[in-house]
Amino acid sequence: MEHTKCLIIGSGPAGYTAALYAGRANLNPIVYCGLQTGGQLTQTTVVENYPGYPEGVDANEMMTEFRQQAERFGADVRDGIITDVDLSNKPYVVTTDRGDQVEADTIIIATGASAKYLGLPDEEKYNGQGVSACATCDGFFYRKKVVAVVGGGDTACEEAIYLAGLCSKVYMIVRKPYLRASDIMQQRVKKNPKIEILFETNAVGLYGEKGVEGAHLVYRKGEDDEKSYDLPIDGFFLAIGHKPNTDLFKGKLDMDKTGYIKVQGYSPRTSVEGVFAAGDCADPIYRQAVVAAGSGCMAALEAERYCNS
Repeated sequence: MEHTKCLIIGSGPAGYTAALYAGRANLNPIVYCGLQTGGQLTQTTVVENYPGYPEGVDANEMMTEFRQQAERFGADVRDGIITDVDLSNKPYVVTTDRGDQVEADTIIIATGASAKYLGLPDEEKYNGQGVSACATCDGFFYRKKVVAVVGGGDTACEEAIYLAGLCSKVYMIVRKPYLRASDIMQQRVKKNPKIEILFETNAVGLYGEKGVEGAHLVYRKGEDDEKSYDLPIDGFFLAIGHKPNTDLFKGKLDMDKTGYIKVQGYSPRTSVEGVFAAGDCADPIYRQAVVAAGSGCMAALEAERYCNS
């Protein structure tokens, strides 16, 4: 059976940064990229808020450079998916989708999280052309434009308030007749003159020639007074939550009720010694590439200390 001092699961900013630091520490890390090489970031187009790129950078190009830098220092980056993990004994054993097994003294989990979508075909059609699941990442492109935010919880309110600081108008599309957000967030939204809440409204499609130009909406869907209409917008932001990609570790690591891996304080240490979590799989709050990269660094440093202890 193949053996490594450090095995990294995931290939976004957290995974590649962990690989870079682990490689420089002579841990000879093995990285399995997973279903989406480069991580969630590759679903966007231009990244403008990552330090070191004053003119912005293509997201896929940036992730390619992350990978090349990690490989320069000896990281063995492989396409493939980890389908099973045995954390019951040391060294830990992982199994790939090809049936290969690898023993690892330490494991860094950097599997990320996936934004929840409505399931509309148009969401995929216009992904990166008006559809986004991250206002902080993409809001800058919609300065002085009209956008819509889907959702009625705290996250949706936060996104709407953030976008209101950039955009000329923000619609909140809420399928319920009320907001689920905390009272203070509701008050902030309702007091903002740029935000208009469309209660009891469902988005059923999008339209536009070269990108999103509007949304097909239904008011009180399924009721006697149902009304369909089109809403002209330039951007469509999903804010209905994220799902951490942690199903593989259920019952094996401590998680919160949503499935985010619990870490110990400010460290990346999990409930199992020698297993570390980095990036969005353990971060329900910030979900930014620069934060994920920083946590990947922390995880690699912890793995080095563990191996040398």
